Amino acid sequence: MLGVAPKTLTNFPISSFFPFNSKSQTTLPSNLSFPSSTRFTHKYPTVSAVSNPVQEPKLAESLSPGQFRVDILSESLPFIQKFRGKTIVVKYGGAAMKSPALQASVINDLVLLSCVGLRPVLVHGGGPEINHWLSRLNIQAVFRDGLRVTDGDTMEIVSMVLVGKVNKTLVSLINKAGATAIGLSGMDGRLITACPSPKAADLGFVGEVEQVDPSVLRPLIASGHIPVVTSVAADKYGQPYNINADTVAGELAAALEAEKLILLTDVAGILENKDDPKSLVKEIDIKGVKKMMDNGKIGGGMIPKVNCCVRSLAQGVRTASIIDGRLPHSLLLEILTDEGAGTMITG
Repeated sequence: MLGVAPKTLTNFPISSFFPFNSKSQTTLPSNLSFPSSTRFTHKYPTVSAVSNPVQEPKLAESLSPGQFRVDILSESLPFIQKFRGKTIVVKYGGAAMKSPALQASVINDLVLLSCVGLRPVLVHGGGPEINHWLSRLNIQAVFRDGLRVTDGDTMEIVSMVLVGKVNKTLVSLINKAGATAIGLSGMDGRLITACPSPKAADLGFVGEVEQVDPSVLRPLIASGHIPVVTSVAADKYGQPYNINADTVAGELAAALEAEKLILLTDVAGILENKDDPKSLVKEIDIKGVKKMMDNGKIGGGMIPKVNCCVRSLAQGVRTASIIDGRLPHSLLLEILTDEGAGTMITG
């Protein structure tokens, strides 16, 4: 994001900079950094080594918690200025959906971003919750090539769980945290028109996005509400379909002309070497990511996520990031710091 060497700040938690429910302070990961406002360019440039790192903790310790917090807010100003008034589409899932602590972290991050002027839109699926209710109703979950086989009975459960339970739970949590959320499915306001998947004969009511009409979202976003969209939509005949939530997020980001698409995942991001978790690629363009796919460096469940990002970028989204949702406050790390929390793909 910046072309200057960042000043690393330690021994203070990110939650202490933007507290919601607690004034406690714990240890901040040592890799968290905030920028100087002297230059604001792209994310993850080559930076020089931080000089005299031993003395920096003494500087932080010499400040009162209040003064330190104010300094951090001041240094975050370039990021807030860059994204203020811009739409950010976040796909929520994975570990961040399963862990109550990570769920609270994501909710608080969304509320904070909304409070400082960003316009977040949350898109979600809910695979584990669907599996739980199918099990309770003695309906066996069946998968083919990693995709859920969705017959009529399963589709009914998917709609009830995603639209009636998961969506409203997230809306309630956001409202409780201090923002105002509105829960929607793709069927509301004809937001998303679905069509059958090419593999419909094998997968049943698994759909794809045929069309997006964001008219119902624009006034909500403009008035400061946080739309929470679940990945269930109907075709032009009214038949509901279960659509991949990553795909829905990417198509919504394109239709809303979003500044940024963020996919929360259970991995660190795109790795140069799939067997080396330390080989994280922090920034790459479309040509680079396609080359990695051609060389077999990107595979498995990462392929549809990368394709989703590439498609959204081709339709006008400025940047797309695949970030590690297992990190507390990963959204703030990605948007309000120069360190990021995963891989950013540029158009």
